[in-house]
Formats: sequence, structure tokens, C-alpha cells
Amino acid sequence: MSEDKFTLETVLSVKRWANNLFSFTMTRPAHFRFSAGQFARIGIDVDGEMVVRAYSVVSSPFEETLEFFSIVVPDGAFTSRLQHLKEGDQIYLEKIPYGFLTLARYQEPLPQDLWLLATGTGLAPFISMLQDFDTWKNYQHIVLAYSVRTPEELAYVDQIGEIQSVFAEEGARFTFLPIVTRDPLAKLNQRLPKLIVSGELEQVANLKFHVDRSHVMLCGNPQMVEDTIDALKSIGLVMNRRGVGNIAVENYW
Repeated sequence: MSEDKFTLETVLSVKRWANNLFSFTMTRPAHFRFSAGQFARIGIDVDGEMVVRAYSVVSSPFEETLEFFSIVVPDGAFTSRLQHLKEGDQIYLEKIPYGFLTLARYQEPLPQDLWLLATGTGLAPFISMLQDFDTWKNYQHIVLAYSVRTPEELAYVDQIGEIQSVFAEEGARFTFLPIVTRDPLAKLNQRLPKLIVSGELEQVANLKFHVDRSHVMLCGNPQMVEDTIDALKSIGLVMNRRGVGNIAVENYW
């Protein structure tokens, strides 16, 4: 691994959310600057070879440490090793952040309503955005819809509540909508595309999608992103191109 491209950092903590989900924090080099919503490239040694993957940053751009949220892929070359991280282990971090899933990409429409739609570990960049004062100052309404399969997979719920309490006076009205697709008793238990097309997501959020008001960000598994884009287009929203439009996605898959 080229030392001029990566730095060697230290794992500070590891948290297990569910059998297939964990997060970890690591040291942050002073030179590593990023915008909320961007991702980093992390490297580990696998049988003598360096394997690198992209991970959205969970932590605020203003924190002294870096946090990442990961799923465990059975027999995956990367996460099957990464899941065994422990405090004190060392891990590679590329010096440059990447990605355009940032609020700065929006020019039109002007910021009014912000919809953050995530599945699984796609929650990560939105936790980072919600820890930025500018997000709360610039928007009138913020909706975070977080879809998982089972209740055990609902990560960061306490932190979302803490973020809301800290930033509640900054202006925006915040609505958190957990979705559990395999729990028939959950208030919301359908996939995001179906909830959008049926209008149920808007009804529960008490907010309408609107081409002249809505910024909609998607992060999660590729099939969810594709299907949700189609659903949003079916109700009149458009992709964000060169700063203009409603729908923004991350493309590191």
C-alpha cells in the first residue's frame, strides 16, 4: 500500500448493533477534511494483499475521530475480516475523501424540504449531515426515513434522538420515520418505493414531495435506490443534474 496515498490509523472502539451490523471509530489524521455525506476508502490486509472498500463517514466533519457503519457480508473478502476489528488494531485510510452526496450539490430548488431516505448502512451519511448546524438552519423541514428488515437492525436510534434534542432550536422541523419491512406490527412496514407511490410516507411525515421544494437524498442497496428513483419520478420529481433537480444518490457501489 502506497504510503503517500494512505495513512495508517488506529481503531478506537467497535460497536455491535446486530449479528450482521457493526460500527467502529478510528483516529482521524489532521489533514483529513471532508463534507457531510462524503465517503472514505478504507484498506485492510487480507492474506497478504490490500483490499480497499468505500464507506460513508458517520461522524460530523467537526469531530476529532472518524466513525463508519458496516454490514457483514457472509464470506466477503473485506467485511468478513473487518467485523473482527478490536480496539488498538490498525487500518488504512486513504488521505482524500470522495463523493457528491452533499447538500452543496443543490442549487435549484432552493433549500426548503429535505428528505433523507436510507436502507441499512445507507444511514451513515445522513447521520453526518444531521450533525451539521447548517443543515438545520437552511431547511424548514427535515424527514429521515430509515428502512431495515427487522427491529434489531434499527441502529443509531438513540443518537438520532440526541441529535434532534441538540439541534431542535436551529429552525427545521424534524421527523424520524423508522420502517421495519418484516414486522407486520410496525407502523411503517412496506418498502420505500411502495410507501412513496401510495402516499403513505407523505401522510405519516405530514409533508408532501414537491418538485419546487423537495431535496431528496437516497443511500442504501442499489435495488432500493433504483426502485425509489422510479417511484419519485412517478410522482413528478426529477434527478439532480449539475445542481438542478430533486433527487441525489451516491454512486460508490
